[in-house]
Amino acid sequence: MTQLRSPQLAEIHAAAFRDSRAWTEREFDNLLTSPHCFYVGDSQGFALGRVVAGETELLTLAVLPQAQGIGHGRSLLRQYHETALSRGAESSFLEVAATNTPAIKLYLSDGYSKVACRKNYYTKLDGTLADALILTKARL
Repeated sequence: MTQLRSPQLAEIHAAAFRDSRAWTEREFDNLLTSPHCFYVGDSQGFALGRVVAGETELLTLAVLPQAQGIGHGRSLLRQYHETALSRGAESSFLEVAATNTPAIKLYLSDGYSKVACRKNYYTKLDGTLADALILTKARL
C-alpha cells in the first residue's frame, strides 16, 4: 500500500467526484490528525473513515476514473473493513449520494442496507440537489 499525503488524497478525490465540491488538502489534514481516522489506498484510490465506539464511518471512497469499474473500489472497501476491524469496529455506516449508482451497487453487494434518506443533502456543482442514502452494515 502506498503512503499518500493530503495533496494526493485531494487530487484523487477531485478526479473521482467531478460533479461535487472536492475536499481540500486542509480538510484531509484535519481529518488525518484525529487518532480515530485512517485511510487505505494507493495511487489509484483510497477509502477514508473513522472508528469510534465499535462503529466505523466510511467518510469517502474515491477511485480515479481510469481505475473505476474494474474492482478497485471493491478491493479498497475490503481493505478498509479489515483495517476498521483491527481498530475495534464491529459495524459500519456511510452516506452516499442517491445519484451515485455505481457506489450504491458496490455497497449493497457488500452487505450494506439502506436505513434512511436525507432529502436534498448534497449540492452538486451545477446547483442541483441530491438525496443522501444512509447505509449500514451490521457485521464487518
